[in-house]
Amino acid sequence: MLPWGHLAFGYLLVSALVRVVPDWEMDRTTVLLVLLGTQFPDLVDKPLAWTFHVLPSGRSLAHSLFALVAVCALVGYYYRRRGRPDLGVAFTVGYGSHLIGDGYGYLLSGEYTYLSSLGWPLLPPPPFGDEGTFLTHIPEFAFTPGLLAQVTLLAILYVVWIEDGAPGRELFDR
Repeated sequence: MLPWGHLAFGYLLVSALVRVVPDWEMDRTTVLLVLLGTQFPDLVDKPLAWTFHVLPSGRSLAHSLFALVAVCALVGYYYRRRGRPDLGVAFTVGYGSHLIGDGYGYLLSGEYTYLSSLGWPLLPPPPFGDEGTFLTHIPEFAFTPGLLAQVTLLAILYVVWIEDGAPGRELFDR
């Protein structure tokens, strides 16, 4: 899944949650934490694997369930202490939705070996081969049904974001 697909999927999940949980609100901070949570695994793993060659794969450390639990526990603890547990949940849902977005296709197709990142380092990284660098992935960008689905999800996100009152819009009004 591409970055905007991760963002749309995570935002829509958090927006739905905010609508059903009393006293939770979709504000600028919530949107920023959803944005950070949905991108966090790639912001950690891709540079460390593709640029610095410290990790074995662009889906290893931060794509692991161990990292998900540890990072989300820390973020959740921080926001619970500040009286905003909803912000920890927003980050956690964003982070978790990223892992779901990366793995659902492999799960549905039965290609479970590509889900091994969820158990890294106890399991080997997914067998993607030489993942190259960021520039290596640019030519792989193609108009596929999956891309169309992500763009559609992004359009739905925009409508829902407007319906939510466009939280965080003031960041762009400068």
